[in-house]
Amino acid sequence: MRILVDADACPGKHIIEEVAKEFGLELILYCDINHILTSNYATVKYMDSGFQSVDMKIANEAKAQDIIVTQDYGVAAMVLGKKAYAISPKGNIYSNDNIDKLLFERHISAKVRRGGGKTASHKKRSSEDDTRLRENLIRLVRKSEVNL
Repeated sequence: MRILVDADACPGKHIIEEVAKEFGLELILYCDINHILTSNYATVKYMDSGFQSVDMKIANEAKAQDIIVTQDYGVAAMVLGKKAYAISPKGNIYSNDNIDKLLFERHISAKVRRGGGKTASHKKRSSEDDTRLRENLIRLVRKSEVNL
C-alpha cells in the first residue's frame, strides 16, 4: 500500500505526509516540471508539462490498495477501477457509489461553461477540510490494511 498524490495544486500535503509517516507508508508526490516540491519524507516525481501527463502517470502507476489523493474525478474513476482508493484534498472519499454522479455533474458544468454560463466557484479551504482529510485518509489506510 502506498499513497500517491496528484500534487500540482494539492493543498494539505503536510497532512498527507504526516499520515504517511505515522503509518510508515511510501508516499509519492507527482507534479509537472512547472512546479517545485520538496519533502523530507516523500519521493517527488516530475512529469512533462503536457496535458494530463501527471494524471495519466498516476492512473498507470496505481495498484490495488493504493490510496490516491486527487481533485480530478477522472483520475479517481480510473484508479477505483484498479481497486485502489481515492480521496480528494478536502477529504471527500470517492467510491463506486458516488463517482458516476460526480463525473456527470462535471460534464454538465463543462457544458454550461461552454455555452457561456457560469458555475459555482470553489469554496476556500477550511480547517474542517484539514480535519476531514486527516480522518478520512486514516480511515482509508486502516481499511486498506484490513484488505491486504
